[in-house]
Amino acid sequence: MAFWSSTQVFFTSKVPRKILFMFTLSLSVTYLFYSLMSCYNSLQFPLQENVYVYQGDRPQVTEETTFVTLREKLYPTSFLQPEEEEFAEAASAATAASSGQTAGAISSTLKEYVDEVERQQRTVESWVRRSQAAAAPTKPSSAVHRHGHTTTSSTAAVVERHEQQDFSTTDSELGVNCTSDYGEKKLPQAIIIGVKKGGTRALLEALRVHPDVRAVGNEPHFFDRNYEKGLDWYRDLMPSTLEGQITMEKTPSYFVTNHAPKRIHTMARDIKLIIVVRNPVTRAISDYTQTLSKKPEIPTFEVLAFKNRTLGLIDASWSALRIGIYALHLESWMQYFPLAQMHFVSGERLIVDPAGEMAKVQDFLGLKRIVTDKHFYFNKTKGFPCLKKPEDSSTPRCLGKSKGRTHPKIDPDVIRRLHKFYKPFNMMFYQMTGQNFEWELQGEGGEPR
Repeated sequence: MAFWSSTQVFFTSKVPRKILFMFTLSLSVTYLFYSLMSCYNSLQFPLQENVYVYQGDRPQVTEETTFVTLREKLYPTSFLQPEEEEFAEAASAATAASSGQTAGAISSTLKEYVDEVERQQRTVESWVRRSQAAAAPTKPSSAVHRHGHTTTSSTAAVVERHEQQDFSTTDSELGVNCTSDYGEKKLPQAIIIGVKKGGTRALLEALRVHPDVRAVGNEPHFFDRNYEKGLDWYRDLMPSTLEGQITMEKTPSYFVTNHAPKRIHTMARDIKLIIVVRNPVTRAISDYTQTLSKKPEIPTFEVLAFKNRTLGLIDASWSALRIGIYALHLESWMQYFPLAQMHFVSGERLIVDPAGEMAKVQDFLGLKRIVTDKHFYFNKTKGFPCLKKPEDSSTPRCLGKSKGRTHPKIDPDVIRRLHKFYKPFNMMFYQMTGQNFEWELQGEGGEPR
């Protein structure tokens, strides 16, 4: 009876009820704070998708560790240990009560705790609004302006925009990381410098699947067309990277641009260069096929390839043929960069064994071998591999419609003459690189590319 009497007095007295009310309020606000924090996982972070895709292959990169890194950048220390703070405040209040402090002092302590929680809540809400605003899609016009492609005529501008659409596969189609709001924008540490119609787009998209690679989608053409805009302009084109990630870009025309080696060396003498090479005869026909799709009125391949077909004089000034003289272009690059900083990818093996070629590229870049055979699916219609997500059964994503065009029928005698023309240059290229690509053993099989 004495117990119930004392209990009734405790709950009917004003001071304990005020304390109980403040404790209830603090718990309610704390619950609201944790509810907001639970929304954290639904926000778009640059590595979130890759973490889900590759955490099986790369155990050290987990959702937890990614969030810890981001939290260290977003929150002060007090935000990282909400439970410890809550227990500390509760213990402080209990100690104060047991030491005989007045109800006013206890209420003041609790009020300070509630105010702190509310302050943290307002900070989180403000950060959430900023994150959502940053994740909003930008206008297409700004993206076009950002890449700075300008031409002297409206026709050339239309063709260039068309080429960008053909050569670029959107991030959403491939399911790769596309958010660039976190980290720091840096100049590239690796560049795919060539060659056109060799398989550079396929290589870049496969590399972008890797969580430690961040690459700009379109070709910047900085070192051949936009160099006067300066390194700050170039850096601004790059996606933001976190610590441990590599910034990359690809512009195949660099390989055949005379001043590109010196300019790149001036920017970063320790940069890594990747060159995708392919049978020069097949590459030339693929190059012609692409031009033919845009300009059906151009002469036939046979007419363009020869200065005098009767005498068998090859027109090496035609860009489609000149690009394939790899030894000539490589000589310019070797004046500024050692072979140790160059990696040559076989365009043919990239089609038949993409995982094998990707393993070599990842080793060259110092990356863990995360992109493997489970990321590829061979599309028999197009004639080359398509990318897929290994963790689900969704339809594989292939490159754009510009990839996989059927080559026109070329006179076999023309192909034979071209192989004979390229043979000494190929031998020289093999000797310079220390690799035998065995193009002399191949014929123009008409494989689509």
